[in-house]
Formats: sequence, structure tokens, C-alpha cells
Amino acid sequence: MNPLSKVITGTAAAALAGGIGYYLYERNTEQPSFQLILKDGRFEIRDYPKLLVAETVSRGSRNGALKNGFQKLAAYIFAKSRGGDKIPMTAPVVQDREKIPMTAPVMQDEAGQDGWRTRFIMPASHHRETLPQPPEGVTISELPSRRVAVIRFSGRADDNAVAQMESTLRKWMSSRALRASAPAEYAFYNSPFIPGL
Repeated sequence: MNPLSKVITGTAAAALAGGIGYYLYERNTEQPSFQLILKDGRFEIRDYPKLLVAETVSRGSRNGALKNGFQKLAAYIFAKSRGGDKIPMTAPVVQDREKIPMTAPVMQDEAGQDGWRTRFIMPASHHRETLPQPPEGVTISELPSRRVAVIRFSGRADDNAVAQMESTLRKWMSSRALRASAPAEYAFYNSPFIPGL
């Protein structure tokens, strides 16, 4: 085996080991508990308890707002925008549409317009009183316990795929006389570094 082949083989082995390590890390990331009420193929009805979240609202495209929101929330939990200890990452990262409040630090003509809210669910071991003070633009909120209808899918979550899956879920709900009481939420369980299947 020539030296170049050894380097390529060694690099490929290191990349594969790193990829497996990252995959296992993501699989061990804390997720909120829920009670499964109904499973019908890739559709589910779940009951979630109250959840403590850090959230931020951004304008722009869904993907751009998700990236911006993710960066802002990651800076908070990883102690980049504040002092103190890091907060462990959880899954999923949740996104939904939200009106930008009139008091938000945005241009005056943007206030009251649609934006995208990004949420990180706080680990179950953390409580509002124990969380560090968030920076400007990040708030700590509590989601009430609730029942949600879910469609599970893999692959790239681009705008077309998300819209198609939401439509499919709404048709399934309608066929069972279920009605949504809130706007759709998009939950991302894997980081952008894990390729879609």
C-alpha cells in the first residue's frame, strides 16, 4: 500500500469514527417525554407535559429565521452570550409562525408582522428559577401541557417538504374528525450535520 493510500484510508476511518460518534451523541440527546395516545403508521397523537423553553422570534424566510434563531439560542445555552455554565442541548428544535411583538427590538415597520419563532426545550432538570438570565431577544416561557398530532418523516425539511407533510397531516386529522386548535409547529430532531435519509 503506498503512503497516499494509507493517508486516505486513515482519513476515511477517522471521518467514519467521527461520524459514528456524532450520530451516537445525537441519539443520546435528551428529548421531552410524552404519552403516546395513538399510532397509525407515521401519524401519532401525543400528550406532552408542560415544557420550559428558551425562544426567540426572527423575520425572513423560514430557513433563514431558523438559522438566525438557532444561533441566538445556541449562544444562550452554550454560555456565549452570557456568563455561567452551559445548558445541555436537547431535541427537537421547534419552529412556528409568530407575530413580531410591537415591543420587539426590530425596525418599527416590522413590528406586528409575521415572523418565525424558534424554541429550544430546556432539559427536564432545569427550572425557570435555575436558568441563567437570557440576553436581549431571548425569552424563557412555559408551554402548557397539550395534545398534538404528529407526522414523522425523514429527509430534508425544505419548505416544499414541510408544506407537503403539513398538508398530509391535516388531511389525516380531517379524516378522523380532529381539528387543530393552534398553528402548525415544525420539530427538528437532527442537526444539519446529519444527512437526510
